[in-house]
Amino acid sequence: MTDQTITLDILSDPICPWCYIGKANLDAALASVPDHPFVIQWHPFQLNPDMPAEGMGRREYLETKFGGKEGATRAYAPVVERAEAAGLTINLEAMTRTPNTLDAHRLIHWAGVEQKQLAAVDALFKAYFVDGRDIGDHETLADIADGIGLDASVVLRLLASDADRDDIIKRDTNSREMGVNSVPTFIVAGKHAVPGAQPPELWRKVIGELTEQLKEAVDQ
Repeated sequence: MTDQTITLDILSDPICPWCYIGKANLDAALASVPDHPFVIQWHPFQLNPDMPAEGMGRREYLETKFGGKEGATRAYAPVVERAEAAGLTINLEAMTRTPNTLDAHRLIHWAGVEQKQLAAVDALFKAYFVDGRDIGDHETLADIADGIGLDASVVLRLLASDADRDDIIKRDTNSREMGVNSVPTFIVAGKHAVPGAQPPELWRKVIGELTEQLKEAVDQ
């Protein structure tokens, strides 16, 4: 195995169920290939950039988005099935609000500065999909920050300010301008886009091919 690494940029939103599933599938593949070459960075993409800052009731959100209760039920059936297959919990009864995720993305960014980005992503997914917490609420985000070893008081002060808001919005906008219109989107080595919640088998194949390419490059 070579010491070379390959960037894997992941565009995601912490309220996106397919992002939650896609990460679990990627994690399963990475766990089975512990010497994989990926260096992973998470990037902001808001499913609902026009969501009111205070969010909205989840039932209202789903029924508006999917054209009523039946449409919402149909839309979520494959999500629940795939989540269960990936060994995940989606606690639909506990999820009462759909938040604006700009501040959650700011927390992911600040966690990255402290080398805790993955922990932040995991904690936000759990808070939303398992615990049904409002991850647009500042106190909730500060509590999540505390749980991953960040200073909750500092995070609260940052959330109360405009720190990095424009940067997150700009990065989100740039991704859309580059053609990203859904998440998760995985970008391998800065050039190959892999959209959607791909199964672990695909990731194992990709890792195998990339590892072979790196070995060949070293041998030349």
